[in-house]
Amino acid sequence: MTEETKTLSHGRLLTRFAQLGPYLRQKKCSEDSYFFDCLSACVNAKKTPESREFWGWWMKLTPKEGGFEYSYTFGKFNTEGEWLEEKLPKKCVQEVTESLDTFYQKISGFVEGELALEITALPSLKKPKLGTAA
Repeated sequence: MTEETKTLSHGRLLTRFAQLGPYLRQKKCSEDSYFFDCLSACVNAKKTPESREFWGWWMKLTPKEGGFEYSYTFGKFNTEGEWLEEKLPKKCVQEVTESLDTFYQKISGFVEGELALEITALPSLKKPKLGTAA
């Protein structure tokens, strides 16, 4: 590990995470955790844009010694701008899980490749770990 990767500041990490795509929610980040999400599938596209809800996922990335731990949840993003943990409808499962897999490839490539750090699932994560062969 280089000196640069050992000393990346919170601000530099925010900048680099933002370069991975439209997933980072800076206002929900702190030096203790980074928040990412994705609005993968619209619940009802016939509603006006401000009344639409979405199915998707959110992920919390927490710094730890030698890297980061992640946890993720699936659910609905409501009109109040809040995530609610809910079971995905069958018609949306593939789209939502594929978007999470795509993001995980980006975030793990950055953390493991560019930062030369480890990214692992939170030990208490009950869902299948990301990046493992099915």
